Formats: sequence, C-alpha cells, structure tokens
Amino acid sequence: MRLLLISNSTMAGEPYLDYPKFNIQEFLGPNIKKVLFVPYAGITFSYDTYTAKVQQRFDEIGYTVDPIHKHADPVEAVRNAEAIVVGGGNTFHLVHQLHANKLIDAIREKVLSGTPFVGWSAGSNVACPTLRTTNDMPIIEPASFDTFNLVPFQINPHYLDANPDGHAGETREARIEEFIEINPGMYVAGLREGCMFKVENGKMEHIGTRTCRIFKKGQAPYELKSGDNFDFLLK
Repeated sequence: MRLLLISNSTMAGEPYLDYPKFNIQEFLGPNIKKVLFVPYAGITFSYDTYTAKVQQRFDEIGYTVDPIHKHADPVEAVRNAEAIVVGGGNTFHLVHQLHANKLIDAIREKVLSGTPFVGWSAGSNVACPTLRTTNDMPIIEPASFDTFNLVPFQINPHYLDANPDGHAGETREARIEEFIEINPGMYVAGLREGCMFKVENGKMEHIGTRTCRIFKKGQAPYELKSGDNFDFLLK
C-alpha cells in the first residue's frame, strides 16, 4: 500500500498545490501518466473547474488528471486507475458522494492492491477509518461516516494550536480530546499545514518542518517531528 496524505493544498500566499507538487511527483514516479481525480469535496465551484485547477498544477509535474465524474461507471474507472487522487473541500459532501457512487469499497480494494493514493485535506481524512476528525461543517448527511480505513488512526488535517483572540469556543485540541474520550483505542494525529504522511512498505514517514501532535486517551498530547518513528500509528 502506498499513500501520500497531505494536510492542506495551499500555504498562505502561495499558488494552489504549489508546495506539495514535487512531493506528489516523487511519490507517483515517472511510470504513471494519468491519475483518477475525485473532486467530490468541491462545493462552491463545479467539478470541471476543480479538475482544471488541479490539472494546471499537475501539468507542471507531468500527469494528466482524469476526473471521475466524467465516467459513466465510476467503479470501473477506479478499477482501471493508475493512481487515485482525492482533493480537499467539504469532507461530509465528499463522503456522501463516495457512498452514493459505491466507491468506498472499490477505492479501498484498489489501493490495498498497490495503486498509489494521494489525498489532501478532506482527501487525507478519508484515508482514515472515519470522517469524524474533520474540521468541516456537516452540510449534508452521508449514508455513513465510514471512510476508506486505509490507516488505523485518525488524521486531523490543518491542525491548529491557536485560538483566535476573543474566541471563547473550544480549541482544536479540546475537540480532539472529546473524540478520544469516546474512542479510547484510537490515535489522532494533528497534521499541521505544510506537512504530510507518506506510507510505503508498511512504514510511515512524516514530511514537513512543523511537528505533528499525537493524541490518545490516557496519554498527554505530545509532539513528533520528521525523522521520528511514526510506524506505531499503523499498528
């Protein structure tokens, strides 16, 4: 199984998908020519617009973006894919569409068979067992919160330590602590912006200059950095 799970698409002040594009290129390698793109997390713009935006960046690294919504049979498109790329946006809408198109099992089986998977933001969240550590508003009700379950832990993408001045609501950490209280056997990785996980050959690597915050019930949250051992999250 090969995964590249990216916290966010864009760093502040930079072009869309610019910072991770060479990580994506290195991960996919020279033999893949076309990627199957899942744009279902896009809401306020069309899937065609989303695809064109991704294609503009993927042109720079040498890949054709094949949007799944253009296929009459999306499950067959998954079966034939050289690689699968899932974009960010609203996780609830993404998962709703994945279930509606019968793609949860299809993509899981395809990726477990060795097909590379790239996801950013919502697309990294759905590699986990459930969407329940997303930051998004539930704008639509999916058939289930179950996602691809490619990794046995949860990712909170865009993980943020700070709370805005004058804001009295819960911090991101407080919300994750609620999750682990209800799910005591589950690790949650707070994946900060500009960072990603690469999974290959049963090993997991953290890539990025910022640290990753690890949560599990009964343990004080702690920080790990690139170069530390993250393989325990895969067990």
